[in-house]
Amino acid sequence: MLGQEKTLANKKKKDQDKGEDSPKKKIGKASKNGTSNKKDKPKKEGIKELKAQLESEKDRVLRLSAEFENYQKRKQRELDEFKKFANETVFKQFLNVVDNLERAIQSSKETSDENGLISGVELTHKEILRLFETFAVKTVEAENKPFDPNFHQAVTQEETDEVPENTVTTVLQKGYLLHDRLIRPSMVVVSKRVEKETEKNKEN
Repeated sequence: MLGQEKTLANKKKKDQDKGEDSPKKKIGKASKNGTSNKKDKPKKEGIKELKAQLESEKDRVLRLSAEFENYQKRKQRELDEFKKFANETVFKQFLNVVDNLERAIQSSKETSDENGLISGVELTHKEILRLFETFAVKTVEAENKPFDPNFHQAVTQEETDEVPENTVTTVLQKGYLLHDRLIRPSMVVVSKRVEKETEKNKEN
């Protein structure tokens, strides 16, 4: 009877040992879980830091985009303003020309003096030429110069032996340059060789 009780007691104890971990096993498991948590913690912190950096970069890109858009709008406004008033200086200078013309016209009406009108027009012409010089506008040299299609526009030809053939003999309308750019060619008459009577007879 005693033998059976001891056997049952031993079996019960073994079953209890199987169901519960020993203190050593518990310490081992706890040690393993602690190591795993320590390894996971830096990974989580790294991911969190990367997310923060990503958000920071997104904000920086948005700020730069907004600043660039504002810069473009500001430059466009400045360009529009420049185009609008680009010729302001030129027109300011021409106000004096208009004043001189108006004075000459008014003076001629009041005194019926043609000489006064002519003097006023001449004064105005000088003022315009002075303005041209200020803005680097100059006339194209043409008279008695070899014909140059880059700067001269031939209207007709004139037979003459006084100058070499293909020479500008008369300027009908002056041409002008702005700096080195042609803004209007000179309208000119160009010389050609005089045909002699003998040559005409040969042709006939």
